[in-house]
Amino acid sequence: METKWCEDGLRMIEELTTNAERIQDELLREILSRNAGTEYLRRFLHGQTDKQLFKKNVPVVTSEDLKPYIDRIANGERPDILLAEPITGFFMSSGTSGGKPNLMPVTAEFAQKRELFHTLYESPVMKHFGDINQAGKRMEFMFARPEIETPSGLTAASVTTSIYKESWFRAMLPKCYTSPVETIFCPEPEQSLYCQLLFGLIQRDEVVLVGSVFASALLRAIKFLENHRQELCSDIKAGQVSHRITDSGCRSASSLIIKPNPQLADLIENICNSKSWEGIIRKLWPKANHVRCICTGVMRQYTAELEFYSGGLPLVSAFYACSEAQCGINLEPLCKPADVSYTFLPNLAYFEFLPVKNDHDESTEMRSNNEDTETVDLVNVKPGHHYELLVTTSAGLYRYKVGDVLMVTGFHNNAPQFQFVERQNVAISVDQEKTSEADLFKAVTEAKALLDPLGFVLTEYTSYADTSSPPGHYVLFWELKQKEGNHCKEVDPKIMAECCYRMEESLHYTYKIYRKKNIIAPLEIRVVKQGTFDALMDYNVANGASLSQYKRPSCIKSKEALKILDSRVIGKFFSPKSPL
Repeated sequence: METKWCEDGLRMIEELTTNAERIQDELLREILSRNAGTEYLRRFLHGQTDKQLFKKNVPVVTSEDLKPYIDRIANGERPDILLAEPITGFFMSSGTSGGKPNLMPVTAEFAQKRELFHTLYESPVMKHFGDINQAGKRMEFMFARPEIETPSGLTAASVTTSIYKESWFRAMLPKCYTSPVETIFCPEPEQSLYCQLLFGLIQRDEVVLVGSVFASALLRAIKFLENHRQELCSDIKAGQVSHRITDSGCRSASSLIIKPNPQLADLIENICNSKSWEGIIRKLWPKANHVRCICTGVMRQYTAELEFYSGGLPLVSAFYACSEAQCGINLEPLCKPADVSYTFLPNLAYFEFLPVKNDHDESTEMRSNNEDTETVDLVNVKPGHHYELLVTTSAGLYRYKVGDVLMVTGFHNNAPQFQFVERQNVAISVDQEKTSEADLFKAVTEAKALLDPLGFVLTEYTSYADTSSPPGHYVLFWELKQKEGNHCKEVDPKIMAECCYRMEESLHYTYKIYRKKNIIAPLEIRVVKQGTFDALMDYNVANGASLSQYKRPSCIKSKEALKILDSRVIGKFFSPKSPL
């Protein structure tokens, strides 16, 4: 039964989407009237707040353009360089999908919008699944990162870490989640994951939701459980936590909940020892009614594996947000991950959209229009068209390129709905051609189908442009896993070579022309050991990325990351001929 909280949220969504244009204009006017006198905006607006003047004079910017201003604030200068409102801290971007982490100012108002956003994206989910908070507990894998103190005295933290510190979240935690706060803030990711799994298994009969922010973290938890199930069961049976857990907070939290329970340990062990792990989530947590994690964008590669483990439970991608702003919610949480669209809410930020040309007649190669292309307002985007997202926020970002390319799928009332297409400028290229994230995903999807009859599945991939010797060529790193019941330990070299060729056949027109002229050498697939991409994740987390927000990079540009992948290569295969 829907609660009043859910009904209020759904009613607000209808009001917001119906009045999208008016709310957007009012929000921009409010942001400009408050901040027009700042050092940054004063140069372009001269104290005025007119929308057309804003669009004409204020430049479209990237993180690099604003970095000098944000760095000055972080180093102790007054925040009115960028915004009039006091700054409470900084967000750090995830730093894995597009490059190094960036700092973004945070204000009290911005934090309040985040709490409202939580209410709004939860409402459609509650409409379908009931009041989750009343029905039981959420087993969500959450990982905070240590905060960094800037010279200004203000701290910088990942978005998820900031949420975990909020009073409203802390108040919900004991009643609504299986993970104690000590496990979330444990500085050792592996110990944190172990304890969160332990507490989730102990409270298995209360769990109604299994999830994480991104699909990659949830799959990592499942693989970790597979590798450490005996130790976890031993802890449950004995009623004491493993000696591997040295973090005092985790051990203290464990003492409050763990008691000897041989019967539960045997039950879990029997489930985990079954021949197949298909539906393991449903078997271990029988009251779970859905799996909650982002399965769109770069996370879509994990959908098939999650569907295998979830045993028919719906995979729910509830919202679309970035470090810069909250943006949209999924009004149809029961739809398949491939069909998810996010309805943008006009009260969260002022949104503009740069048209992006995607020519499918001769090539799927993505090309942006000239930088002077006029932006389109939220309510004026056109279904079927691709756009790069810009945000203007109350926290000092003005016409800021988020870096995401979105496609309009329709409207809910007067608010557009978008599907995530890819990250802008995250592409592999060895000459004048540019292969986008979406191009790469399409080619990999078609090639990996050749592995299905052989009993292998592709679990992870990334790319690299090898230009160490001319002509350069594309390198794909693939991590493979044997299907259950498959006794063949090695892949057929002929099939792998065919996978290389199938990828080349699936790539865009320009790539194929360059291959035929030998401007690009044959595509290569390097198969790596199982666990390689976990090692890549560990490397990124150790260098400041948030495990909760981690996204596997589509293209490798770090020499250190490349060394990790190359050191674990167990097979190299090349395309045998040029694509037709």
